[in-house]
Amino acid sequence: MSSVINRNEPKLKEVFADCFQIGAAVNPRTIQTQEELLAYHFNSITAENEMKFVSLQPEEGKFTFGDADAIVDFAKRYGMQVRGHTLVWHNQTTDWLFEDRSGGLVSKETLYARMKEHIHTVVGRYKEHIYAWDVVNEVIADEGQALLRESKWTEIAGIEFIAKAFELAHEADPNALLFYNDYNESNPLKREKIYRLVQLLVEQGAPIHGIGLQAHWNLYGPSLDDIRAAIEKYASLGLQLQLTELDVSMFAFDDKRTDLKEAPAELIELQAQRYEQMFKLLKEYKDVIGAVTFWGAADDYTWLDNFPVHGRKNWPFLFDDRHQPKPAYYRVAEVAGS
Repeated sequence: MSSVINRNEPKLKEVFADCFQIGAAVNPRTIQTQEELLAYHFNSITAENEMKFVSLQPEEGKFTFGDADAIVDFAKRYGMQVRGHTLVWHNQTTDWLFEDRSGGLVSKETLYARMKEHIHTVVGRYKEHIYAWDVVNEVIADEGQALLRESKWTEIAGIEFIAKAFELAHEADPNALLFYNDYNESNPLKREKIYRLVQLLVEQGAPIHGIGLQAHWNLYGPSLDDIRAAIEKYASLGLQLQLTELDVSMFAFDDKRTDLKEAPAELIELQAQRYEQMFKLLKEYKDVIGAVTFWGAADDYTWLDNFPVHGRKNWPFLFDDRHQPKPAYYRVAEVAGS
């Protein structure tokens, strides 16, 4: 059961109403355990895993919509918007998509036919209810000079599968906002690559409307200067930006410590300062940022528990594990009102 929400606290979705939507990633469990918190503070939700390829079409032609439908129904019940996540990704995609009957790679034509069937079925099903889709997710190479990461997508179709995905999504729902979504989006090397890819799509006339900055950040990085530079660079393409998966880890990515059983007061304070600085910056760019979605809602559930360090708890959100506001919440609400 969810904890009791203090209904005297300012609602995040209301204090930021003039800036951007405030969203949270959810799953079938958290729409029950965090129901009251979600309904009170958030006006947008994203399915954490339930709309990824393997969840929706584990076998060819066998669509499993139960969990995704439950999340959309939850949003309808509370008058929330829904972001769709994600149509094309190298991860959480079943092998049958890429393979012929003998286990070899399919032709590009077959891949595109299967892609069309999936995208048209999924986007078509939710076209009245999902206003935006992360169409293509994480195709940029993290290191080196290569633009794209190697995957079965690139092996079969090269770079052109990316524009194709946007075309198919636009066919399925001409009204949906279509995003390219990636992480480490504020890292200067990766920022330039993401910019180059999206610029290419825009020049080709692909129906892309926005860039999703995942924003899996931590107490120590990325720097505010790098975040600002990324926002300005992407916004120069004339597209909408959204923060799609925001959380602020207590640990730097290469910090392997596992000794903390609860969040120390000094880290809670650092996190509050960090969120305050970040939201001041985001508010400056409210004209180009359409939504800020947290990758979760409260510290009782986060993908950062056990990742990247197994057996470690993390506390990345504005609300604690009992759904009570942390100092970071008050700083963020203050920024909204200032």
